[in-house]
Amino acid sequence: MRCLTVLALCLASGLAWGEACVVHSQAERLDIKVCQQNRSIPPNLFRSGFCQPQLKGQKVAVDFVEQCPIGSYGVCRGAKVSGTPYQQDIHYYGVASDAVYLKAFCEKQNQGVWMAR
Repeated sequence: MRCLTVLALCLASGLAWGEACVVHSQAERLDIKVCQQNRSIPPNLFRSGFCQPQLKGQKVAVDFVEQCPIGSYGVCRGAKVSGTPYQQDIHYYGVASDAVYLKAFCEKQNQGVWMAR
């Protein structure tokens, strides 16, 4: 009964539960992998817009998962989506030295909280 109450509270609060997408983009000398964990984006909008990047000149693969995989070197928690009231957590994988730039971007552009792993 308690689990149902928690689930009902999550659904009533508008928070997405168990919805993420792993975006892997590749181009010449470029290999980027991020995972976007939905926090408050309507599910249909998350799947059809937020997880469908249009990156010119790059090969992009998107996989939908219940939650972001372990192994990220940093997470931007509560990242606000520009021009919307929506939030997501963005997990970064790959080159850990990029964290210096991503932390600043997370905090200034996305108004999120950077958490190093």
